[in-house]
Amino acid sequence: MNRKHLLIPLLATALVTTACGSSTSDGGAGAPASSKTTITWQSTGGDGQKQEIQAFQEPFTAKTGAKFNNVTSLSYIAQLQTMVDAKKTIWDVVHTGSYLAMAYCGKLFEKVDTSKMAASLMPAGTTTECSVPGTKFATEFAYNTTVYKDVVPTKIADFFDTKKFPGKRVVYNNPKGILEAALAADGVPPDQIFPMDVDRALKKLGTIKSDLIFAPSYTALQQNLVDKQATMTLTLNGRLSIINDSGGTMAPVWDFSSWDYDAWVVPKGAPNAKAAEEAIAFALEPAQLSKYSSLNGLIPVRSDIDPASIPLKENVKLFNAFTGAQRGQLARQDAAYWAANVAEVTKKWTAWQVG
Repeated sequence: MNRKHLLIPLLATALVTTACGSSTSDGGAGAPASSKTTITWQSTGGDGQKQEIQAFQEPFTAKTGAKFNNVTSLSYIAQLQTMVDAKKTIWDVVHTGSYLAMAYCGKLFEKVDTSKMAASLMPAGTTTECSVPGTKFATEFAYNTTVYKDVVPTKIADFFDTKKFPGKRVVYNNPKGILEAALAADGVPPDQIFPMDVDRALKKLGTIKSDLIFAPSYTALQQNLVDKQATMTLTLNGRLSIINDSGGTMAPVWDFSSWDYDAWVVPKGAPNAKAAEEAIAFALEPAQLSKYSSLNGLIPVRSDIDPASIPLKENVKLFNAFTGAQRGQLARQDAAYWAANVAEVTKKWTAWQVG
């Protein structure tokens, strides 16, 4: 599961990447999808993009005749900003993260008719005039079952108890999801985590700083756990299932997890804006969204889809915070807070690491 787009700071500068591609339509931005339309779809690349093609694009082509041109950019926000400023947008759909969808609505992303995207079935605070949530995922606490046997972690506070549970802990080097866990471990009720007391969270993390490994990528995080360089982690549920599929022996601790979501948006000035909006609305319908979820283990946000109805692999089920009972407390990572504060929080996070 590739969620890189969820972790791009708002102050990020452009990386040297290319994502070439252009959209075509004989009818222009206001024309509906047809066999004359080619929709350029920017996403995460790899398996994630293949899953979008299979679950969303191929059925949409079968229905409307529209074709797709798939592109990927690690610096897509900076690249899109350049397009919008120059009034030369060449993308039609962008797969993005919750706080980015909120931060750039009306600036880099077009306003859309969310009533056609089941906006009424989404949790309060997750929709914007430009976006409706697609699928959700969680940052979870997990431990190595071959290291901790007789006495095992049972609560989020155990991640911070190196006396009772010695060993290195590894996290992806980004504060999102980690700070929420630190506050929960420090006694903050899940419904009071936001607005976030960042200094308090960093102080809590400081109690185990010498035992923390900050992985530069999810691949590095995975390797740390498989090689047992680290024996505990706070990471995405999809990554945990991949780790166990790759020979890992991790188990979840169902006490506290925080969750987030992704979205598909129409860039400002998209050459096929109406067709793109139709494609997104189609992707968010139950049949397509359930198919997508069955391929990657992400769970639809819309409330009328029962997670238990989606066929999931065993390791995906093991780490899925949204299916089954006894999954502990869940807190949503507040997209509005992160949209407004990500730059300041990231600055504090970086200063704390090097301090």
